[in-house]
Amino acid sequence: MGLRPRLTLVATAVVALVSALLLWLGWLLVGGVARTLPTLPPGTTVRVGDRSVLAEQVSEAMGAAARSEVLRAGLIAFPLVVVAAGVVSWVLVGWVLGPLHAVTAAARRLTVESLDIRTGLRDARGEVAELAAGFDAMLDRLQAAFDAQRRFVANASHELRTPLSVLRTEVDVTLADPTADVEELRRMGTVVREATRRANDLVAGLLLLARTEGTELAETQPVDLADLVGPALAAVRVEAGNRGLRLQVQTAHAPCRGDAVLLERVAGNLLENAVRHNVAGGWVQVCTGVTGPSAELRVISTGPVIPRDRVAELFEPFRRGPVERTGAVPGSGLGLAIVRAVVAAHGGTVHADPLPGGGLMVTVHLPAP
Repeated sequence: MGLRPRLTLVATAVVALVSALLLWLGWLLVGGVARTLPTLPPGTTVRVGDRSVLAEQVSEAMGAAARSEVLRAGLIAFPLVVVAAGVVSWVLVGWVLGPLHAVTAAARRLTVESLDIRTGLRDARGEVAELAAGFDAMLDRLQAAFDAQRRFVANASHELRTPLSVLRTEVDVTLADPTADVEELRRMGTVVREATRRANDLVAGLLLLARTEGTELAETQPVDLADLVGPALAAVRVEAGNRGLRLQVQTAHAPCRGDAVLLERVAGNLLENAVRHNVAGGWVQVCTGVTGPSAELRVISTGPVIPRDRVAELFEPFRRGPVERTGAVPGSGLGLAIVRAVVAAHGGTVHADPLPGGGLMVTVHLPAP
């Protein structure tokens, strides 16, 4: 039995019970009122029609007649009231549950290809309106997640196909050359090693992104962001020197709580991104400190001009500067996407601002302990 029939039965049963109670009380009250009417002295006879009866008999007869009249009217009104209560309850419950049926119908129509369906409830009020709004908001998040997943899978497939194609092409070309010498084999080995490294970096980045995106940390420990800058700088110092970049460090204590390994990856990804997407002879500046209630890590660097309306796209997977999925710059294109996922898992925020004349400033805020 559905909710509407059950609620209707409950409401009807309550009305029937209350009506029966009122009828019984009315029957008792009418009899009591009849007994309280002024009476003649005991033994007095009165003439009713063509015969004489005692006054006590007249009083009892009036009370019985009053009770009978109340009972007769009540037995007629009782079923009418119960039927009316059932009809009204059925209509009202249907009106109240109508929005819930709309939500249920929308949920049943949902498929992966029809996540744009919404309840469309605009006139609902109260808790039902909150339910409908919450359901629509959930569908918005679900649709965004599925869209992001589709883009992510498509981009990941494209990125993985590139190194695998390089591997197969190099091996096929070398095997097809009967005169391939040691030098040719060494060249093939170098290309294969580089393609394997790129595929390995991509897979590692995908695993880290999947592990941190949309999750919360189970365990945290005190971490100072200033202590993470040194190892991150050491990893990019050689590449920065080869490109003639000037490294500027301004670190101050920036205590927070989190996973030291993941936060070190944040600093490393930001510095790698700043070095690889820089211009020859440019500079990179990294700063740490405390701003209000947050620990702050900031990486500023020169680089190509990035339109302000394209900055948000940099935190999407496989985006590299103004051009997406280009092979001209080394890396997997997951650096800033991993930064965003790790920072979100720590309850922090990250945002980027383009610099006048080219370059980018990325700022990370993490809750202080």
